[in-house]
Order: sequence, then structure tokens, then C-alpha cells
Amino acid sequence: MTAVHGGSGVRYIARKLVFPVNYEEEVSQRLCDALHGDDSKLASECLADPFVDVNFVGTVNLKSKTTEISLHDEAASEVLVEYEEFKTEVTPLFLAAHAGNMFLVKKLLSLGANVNHKLFRGYATAATVREGHLEILEVLIDSGACQEACEEALLESSYLGYAKLVERLMATDMIRPQAALRALVSACCRGFVYFVDMLIKCGVDANATNRVLLRSSKPSLYANIDCNALSAAVVCRQTSVVRSLFQFGIKTDVKVKVGAWSWDIDTGEEIRVGAGLADAYPITWCAVEYFEVSGLILRSLLQRLSPNNLHCGRTLIHHAILCNNALAVEVLLDCGADVEIPVETTSKTELRPVHLAAKLGFADVLQCLIVSGCDIDSRTAFGDSALMICARYKRGDCLKVLASAGADFGLLNSAGQSASSIAGLTKWNHGFQQAVVDVILAGKKPRSSNPSVFSPLMFSIQANEIEALKKLLERTDIDLNEQDDDGNSAMMMAASGVHLEAFELLLRAGANIKLSNKYGDTAISLLEVNQNGDVFDQLMLEYALEEVHGPIGFYALHRAAKRGDLNLVQVLVNRGCDVNAFDADGYTPLMLSARGGHGVLCEFLISSGAKCDIENARHETALSLARKKGCGNDAENVVLNELARALVVDGSRVKKHTRCGKGSPHSKELKMMQSSGILRWGKSRRRNVVCKAAEVGPSDKFRWNRRRKLDVEEPGMFHVVTTRNKEVHFVCDGGVEMAQLWVRGIRLLTKEAIFGEHK
Repeated sequence: MTAVHGGSGVRYIARKLVFPVNYEEEVSQRLCDALHGDDSKLASECLADPFVDVNFVGTVNLKSKTTEISLHDEAASEVLVEYEEFKTEVTPLFLAAHAGNMFLVKKLLSLGANVNHKLFRGYATAATVREGHLEILEVLIDSGACQEACEEALLESSYLGYAKLVERLMATDMIRPQAALRALVSACCRGFVYFVDMLIKCGVDANATNRVLLRSSKPSLYANIDCNALSAAVVCRQTSVVRSLFQFGIKTDVKVKVGAWSWDIDTGEEIRVGAGLADAYPITWCAVEYFEVSGLILRSLLQRLSPNNLHCGRTLIHHAILCNNALAVEVLLDCGADVEIPVETTSKTELRPVHLAAKLGFADVLQCLIVSGCDIDSRTAFGDSALMICARYKRGDCLKVLASAGADFGLLNSAGQSASSIAGLTKWNHGFQQAVVDVILAGKKPRSSNPSVFSPLMFSIQANEIEALKKLLERTDIDLNEQDDDGNSAMMMAASGVHLEAFELLLRAGANIKLSNKYGDTAISLLEVNQNGDVFDQLMLEYALEEVHGPIGFYALHRAAKRGDLNLVQVLVNRGCDVNAFDADGYTPLMLSARGGHGVLCEFLISSGAKCDIENARHETALSLARKKGCGNDAENVVLNELARALVVDGSRVKKHTRCGKGSPHSKELKMMQSSGILRWGKSRRRNVVCKAAEVGPSDKFRWNRRRKLDVEEPGMFHVVTTRNKEVHFVCDGGVEMAQLWVRGIRLLTKEAIFGEHK
């Protein structure tokens, strides 16, 4: 358009800028929009326009099916189908096929639409399969779909499991064997059993291999692997597919490279290399490592293959243990796996399944092996048992399982080590102790064939685990008096240590404290050297008060006498304890009391019938022991008084001098009447006297009268002065000491007769 403006003789020409319009592109895009919006009327109008391009590549926000594989640890993978909307390039034919509009598909094809136009979302055939439009696929195939388009359609159908499309696509002769195999393996991964059946029926070789992406969450796997249909189904845990493949006679003598473990054939050590990086192994091993929770896949394979075939020196049960899969172990054992077969190594380690499970710390697996009847005390080439291996590798849970099942703690390996000593070497004492205590508290008794190596009672005492000790003492099968090779018992251990509460529990449970070890020590003798011996003594004395008979071999009365406990001695004597009994060391209660210088206690014991003249094997008496405390102490005086009293009351033959030494001496029976205090050596009144004094040795008058004799200072001489001031001299056997006793006795009984002090 042109405009002319003028003024003052000047003319201007103005032009409007015009942009050219691509009508062909506009109408073609309108066609795409109409097809995308499912507006058939508008689409038909666009197709009637001579400027429309039926092969135009437009852009729309397409809502299309997508698939996602949901992984489950030990269950089959699940295919999730969702609709996803995204902006993408499309052609009118692609949109019509996607929408399933047969009329428009045919119209577009009649107008020259290219059936083999490939877009980002694939061919029109793929869009048709993705949405499940079988009839439209037929039309597209008949319209000259190329080989790649048909193969893409087949692969797309394998993602979604559209088995109805398989037969039609395979009948086109457009599907190459490798593409069909890829679809087969893909369908196996997804569990589309009917799709798999159809492909195999159409001649696809299920034993051939194809490289596909295999995924697993347990164990973790995300890798492109060369595998066949069976391997893919096993890794993806597709039970129904595996069953179907067996029905078609698929081979099982295949190996697959999806393992994550390798082994040192010399030592048997395991090496984790990562999923898919280990050497290829048999399909049964794959079924173990990628175990399906029902066990059907593994069972099906084991019906055709032995569970005991070796691979790199190992069998399936070793691999199941390595994978820490207790369910797989159960299946293998049910199917005849050898629970005792060792790992074969050039160094002959003799590592059995129970050892491997203990070493790796897999308690659930270990429990399965034990239930199946494995030898829990079997040894490796070095003599290690499963318990020792647990201690070496600090496997507390496994140690509990073994201990609860009755594993022997008393075994030694070829180096002379036990499970407990190995725990000490590996600095795992606390963990070992806690594991054993947990077993005991759970009501189990750890077994030991050798108390010198391990004893549950001694272990609990040494660890000062009182609750565990209580639990053991509740059992009827516990031997309280079990002794090790040195003869030591649990009671001895408690007595020699500071385990007061343990000592009390054993005491009350009836443990024998009279047992001796090979060194002659008893619990009692060990108490003597214990720094806390007094505390233990007090405990046992209290127990003796509670019990009628007291602990066997404790000698409660002797202990109380030794401690000088008058009140306790009175109680024990009143209960009937023998006051003249010897203890294990050959002492009577009176001897012990005298040795301790306990005068009042000695007096009570004597009044209760204790004898002062008893002599033990060492020729010790109460008097000699009292004198070791120092002469003149209370205990010595009490014993001397009793000996003197007994001497004069019982009497004895003495030599009597007459007429104060002037006459000839003669023998007489001298004794004293205790109740009246009368000294008597005959029947006449002159021979029954009351003494007012008694002295050892002769009087001055006696010395003068017998000054010409040689017996004036005769040993054993003593004299008395009667109330009538008459001196009477006697000579007793036993010398001066016996004379002193006679004098002490006479004075004592005379005083008692006069003042009534002795009862």
C-alpha cells in the first residue's frame, strides 16, 4: 500500500511492511493439533486443503504410555505402566496411529503419509503398539512398514506384554532372529509369560544369548549382560516364566556372568568384585545369588542339577552362605545339599559350611545349618571349631546361636587355644563375656567337655555375673562341685577371690566346701588367705545360724570360737554342736578360742563340756596354744583353772610327808571334795582338812626338819596349811608344773567353797 502526502510543494511516499505467511506449514500444524485434540472434523477439513503436508513434523504435548520396572528384593520385578505428557515431535500419521483413529490413518496413508518416518518416539508402528491398537498395526504393516519399524514394534510390545501382536509381527518375515531374541529376553525380565510362550512357539531360540540390561535391588545390579531367556528370568525372579521355559525344554547347562564374588582357590578367601564382574557360574548359582523368596526357581533348577556340584572348589551351599540367604540355605538342604562338605582349597583349610557362616557372622544361616543337623563342633585343618572362629572374628550373635545349640566350649585347637582364650587374644573379652551371659540368661547352659578349659559356673563367678550364676543354679543338671584338672571348684574360686555374693549363692545352693584341689586347698583354707576372709567367715556363720546342720565342712562352732564371738558360740552350742570336735586342721573350739586369747569364751566352752586335756596330732593343747598368745593372759588362766580343778577333784596318788618332814613319807590318794572344799587323803577326820593356804615347794620348818635329807627340794613338792595351822607336805608326779596345778586347784576350790563363785 502506498500513500502520498504533500505540503509546501513537497511529496512523501510511505510503505507498510508486510511479512509473508507459510500457509502450508500453518495448515499442517493445524492438522497435527486437530489430530492431537481428537477433532476429526477439523482434521478432515485440513486434509481437504491442497496445501496440507501429510508428512509434516509438528510439535505437540503428547500424553503417552511409559513403563517403569519396580524392583523388589527377593520377589519378581513388576512392570508399572503410567501416562506421561511431554512436548515432542510428531507426524499426522503418528498421531492418528497413537489415537487409534482408523479412518484418519487410512486417509493419511491414501494421501501419501510415510509409514516409515522415524521420530524421537519411534515409528508409527511403535505408537500403535504402545497404545494397543492391533487393527491399525495391521494396516501399517500392509502399507509397507519397514524391518526396523516392525522390530521396534515387537520390542515395544515386549515391554508391555502384548502377546496378541507377536504372531502378526513374526509372520511378516521382517523380524530378524536377534531382534526376536531381544524381545524374548526383555519379556522374560518383565514376567510376560504368554508373550514368551508365543515367541518360542514362533521359533525363537530360547537358548540363544542376547545383551540386555539386567537390574536387581538385592543384590544390587544394573548392567548390560549377555544372557539367555532363563538367566534373565532367574535374575528378575520371574517364577512363571522359568516354569514355562522348562516346559519348552530350555537347557540348564548354561553359565551366566552376573555374580559379585570371586574366591582365592588357594586359601578360600572371598573377594567381593561387584555384580557382573565375577567369573561366569552355573545357572543354579545365579538362582542362589538372585534368590526368589518362594524358592520355586531354585527348587526347579535343583530337580535338574545337583546341589553338590563344585565350582571353584565350592558348592551351592557355600555360595548361599556367602550371600547371607538363610531361605536359600533351607531350600538347598531340603534338596539334598551336603551340610558338611568343605571348601576345596589347595591349602586344605577344611572350612565347612558351619565354619563359613560363623566366620561371616550370619546367625540366621548358622541356625539353619544347626537345625539341619550339622556337626557344630567340627574342626578346620587348624583345629578351630565354629565357636573359636566366632571368637576370632568377634561374631557375638553367631556365638550365641552356637552356645544355645550346645557347642562345646571345652575344645582346644592345634595351638592349644580355646574359644575363651582366643577372645582374649583378639581383645574381645567383653563381647565374648556378654554373649555367653546372654545365653545363660536366656535359660541355656553353655556346654563344656573340659572344666579346665571352660566351666559355666566358674565363668560366671570370674566375670562377676551374679544374675547368670543365679540362672545356672536354678538348673537341675548343674554340677555344683565340678572340678578342673587342678581340682579347683567354683566354690574355691569364689573363696579365693572377692566374689562374696557368688560365694553366698553357692553356699546356699549346697556346694561342697570340703572339696580339696590337688594342692590340698579347700574353700575353707582359701578363705584363710583371702584378704576378705573375715567377711566370708561372717557370711558362713550367718548361714550356719539359718541352717540346722550348716554347711558341710565349715565347722561353724570352730569359726565362731576363733573369732571370739561369744553370742554365736552360745547359739551353736545350744543347737548341739560338739564342743570337743576337731576341725579339718585338728583343732577343737576351745583350742581356737585359747589361741585367740578369748578367756570368757574359753570359760563358756569349758562350762559347756569342752575338755582342756585334749591333744591334737601336733601335740598341741588348749593350754599350749593359749600360752602362744603370751603368758598370763585370760585364756591361759581359764584353762589352767579348769585343769587344776579337774586335777584336784579327780585326785591322784601322791607321796605324803609325816610330822612336817620328820617321819617317813608314804603314798596316799589325794583329792579334794569340790562342794565342801575339803582336802582328803584318808577317812579319819585328821585326814580331811580345810586349807587356808597352799604353796609350791617346802616350808621353812620342813626344810629344817629334813635338812640332812636329800629330798628337801624334791620336784613336785607342795604343802598346805590347814585351818588348824598344821602344815602338810605332798610330792606329786609331774614336777613343779604339776605341783603348781595342785596348788592352783586347792586354792580355787577352797575359794569357791567359801565364796561360791564357780557354778
